[in-house]
Amino acid sequence: MEPSFSFGVILAVLASLIIAANALVALAVLLLIHRSDGVGLCFTLNLAVADTLIGVAISGLVSDQVSNSARSTQKTLCSLRMAFVTSSAAASVLTVMLIAFDRYLAIKQPLRYFQIMSGLVAGACIAGLWLLSYFIGFLPLGVPVFQQTTYQGPCSFFAVFHPRFVLTLFCVGFFPAQLLFVFFYCDMLKVAFMHSQQIRKMEHAGAMAGAYRPPRTPSDFKAVRTVSVLIGSFTLSWAPFFITGIVQVACQECQLYLALERYLWLLGVGNSLLNPLIYAYWQKEVRQQLYQMALGVKKGLTAFLFLLVSAKNGGPERPRETSCHIVTISHSELDG
Repeated sequence: MEPSFSFGVILAVLASLIIAANALVALAVLLLIHRSDGVGLCFTLNLAVADTLIGVAISGLVSDQVSNSARSTQKTLCSLRMAFVTSSAAASVLTVMLIAFDRYLAIKQPLRYFQIMSGLVAGACIAGLWLLSYFIGFLPLGVPVFQQTTYQGPCSFFAVFHPRFVLTLFCVGFFPAQLLFVFFYCDMLKVAFMHSQQIRKMEHAGAMAGAYRPPRTPSDFKAVRTVSVLIGSFTLSWAPFFITGIVQVACQECQLYLALERYLWLLGVGNSLLNPLIYAYWQKEVRQQLYQMALGVKKGLTAFLFLLVSAKNGGPERPRETSCHIVTISHSELDG
């Protein structure tokens, strides 16, 4: 695939947006974790870190696209770059699965949730997640059948990795993840519906007895809605890439590399920009923290501009002295 300046610009803009959005969410979540102890926030922070690394990884590919030089990146360096991109993407997808499982466990076992999902268990899950991600990403470097025999540059996914690697990722990664997502969603929907039926029965019994009817708690349905958005964004982002990659494996004569690398792979990587928008928006505490951070930046900017204007005018403005007369009126004067 020939280098493209426009594609390099798109990569640069996408990488910048991914890094900025996820770094902002990571900072907000860090401040929240400092104030409270939430296991779910740790998973959200891990997702922001993984997506930030994706932005950093794809930014290294920009120079190969925008450069007019005939000299391309060496195959070893390109393989390491794409392995790092794949590892970060795998960590992002696995963290999304972990967040879905965390929401599922909170609904399925609400009374035992904090006993099961302790800080130690969450840390072990995150550590195992990163080990598995780097194993997946660097697997082609140790398996010759997953490598391309010829490398002509510029550096891209299919310039060093064979489509058989995409087929393997689909069989052991994407397809099982989809099945788990569907299972979590269906079971959570069933549990949320049962809870809703129980609340309706309690409200009906309270109304018959003339007692106070407690308000309904939509937390279960909020979790189901979050998981449904999660499934939709993940599927729409990565399914076209994997399906087209499988077609390329089955049809060696079909030249689908341009569509795979210029559009579909970019669509999958773009999921790392959707994640901070989705999870930061649906999590109320993260949204409120971002709002507080924006207010703090606004106040700081206002104070800085005030000092700048004051220094330009020769110093801080002093309040003008104005003379005023205070007249005291007694009650007797009012009565008279």
